[in-house]
Amino acid sequence: MKIAFHGAARTVTGSKHLLTLSNGKKYLLDCGMYQGMGKETDELNRDFGFNPAEVNYLILSHAHIDHCGLIPKLIKDGYNGKVFATPATKELAAILMADSAGIQESDLKFLNKTRAAQGKPYISPLYVMEDAQRAAEHFVTVDYGKWFTIDENVQFMYLDAGHIIGSATVHLKIMENGKETHLTFSGDVGRYRDVILKSPEDFPQADYIIMESTYGNKLHEEVSGTPDKLLEWITKTCLQKKGKLIIPAFSVGRTQEILYYLNQLENENRLPDLPYYVDSPLSLEATEVVESFPEDFNSRVQKLLKTDHDPFQFKGLKFIKSVEESKSLNYRTDPMVIISASGMAEAGRVKHHISNNIENSRNSILFTGYCEPNSLGGRLKLHPKEVGIFGQPHEVHAEIGEIQSMSAHGDYNDLCQWLACQNPKEVKKLFLVHGDYDVQLDFKNRLISKGFLDVEIPARHTEVGLG
Repeated sequence: MKIAFHGAARTVTGSKHLLTLSNGKKYLLDCGMYQGMGKETDELNRDFGFNPAEVNYLILSHAHIDHCGLIPKLIKDGYNGKVFATPATKELAAILMADSAGIQESDLKFLNKTRAAQGKPYISPLYVMEDAQRAAEHFVTVDYGKWFTIDENVQFMYLDAGHIIGSATVHLKIMENGKETHLTFSGDVGRYRDVILKSPEDFPQADYIIMESTYGNKLHEEVSGTPDKLLEWITKTCLQKKGKLIIPAFSVGRTQEILYYLNQLENENRLPDLPYYVDSPLSLEATEVVESFPEDFNSRVQKLLKTDHDPFQFKGLKFIKSVEESKSLNYRTDPMVIISASGMAEAGRVKHHISNNIENSRNSILFTGYCEPNSLGGRLKLHPKEVGIFGQPHEVHAEIGEIQSMSAHGDYNDLCQWLACQNPKEVKKLFLVHGDYDVQLDFKNRLISKGFLDVEIPARHTEVGLG
């Protein structure tokens, strides 16, 4: 058998790993979209590196767009098989894929106006809404903790990854030539002290492991101080400078975490009396999905639900649905908090909010998670004097801030804790994916010091024989 790494190889986004057995059957682990890769992004997303029509099965780890975002294009380009997912992932992926289609059509309409004025050719979207809706019909749900038989060669089991609602680590038993091989794919590993979710689960001994490494050389700040840091930014921006606090946040996971902390501040009678807007129809839908799977919450949130029936709701909160309402926020001058997708500020409504507010020194832009270096968020984190948005230059006068304690990805302690259930000597090879290359090199050395003998960092489209 062979494994080929067609995405998230020496970079953080675009998760796609293709397992091919000696009988020719192909099993794809994730089919994610590249994000925030600058001018390369579109080309990377149009080239799978394999023929979608030749893939037999797709196993999805979770619903973040860099793991599921190219499923509509995969099916559009010839894949006709099942997409396995947990029940929560199925629901989230449907709304995320539809939202991605809508964003592509909307942003390209805006961008193509500029390109037409410059005499450049139009760019077509990777897929449209009909493709996203068609893709959702291919999903088949599989529960946590049960071995599921795909065919005579492969069984797999989902275990909770603790990353977002429905996220899973994937564990495969592969029978080939009378020999059973165990392959584990981490998806994205969450944190062991997550504010909302359960911790990642231990998993059976693996022969081969494909592991994410986003924060493989970093330790996160303690989450206990996060509400206080949010309050500091609200106080400084909205109460003292009378400005707008714009928080780019992924619709799934991060938005709910921010709302949870703001609800906590209200329960403690510390939340300033201000308008709080979640400007993302997707975030509203995602929050409703998250609330429909309370069994995935940790014991602390389960206890809170006995006295607070909605831990994501508080005084002053309003979800913005229409484009007209979203645009109207940019004409207002009163202090407010705007939480909007996407988290990297590379697409969606938040990009328009930043474009309209970045030149006003009363305002602040607060990042709460990882941003690809080439994304708008990644560029703003470098505190430039000027930045390009929608092809237009903007002077940066708004204050740029960051809270590093809110990542849904585990740091290197969490990643090592996830591996602690394994005997390193029995792991034949461990592949590091889903991370920046310099981070992966540091994490590789850490894993070797813990006894893992063969740690490889595959490049894009690299294919490696197993067994």
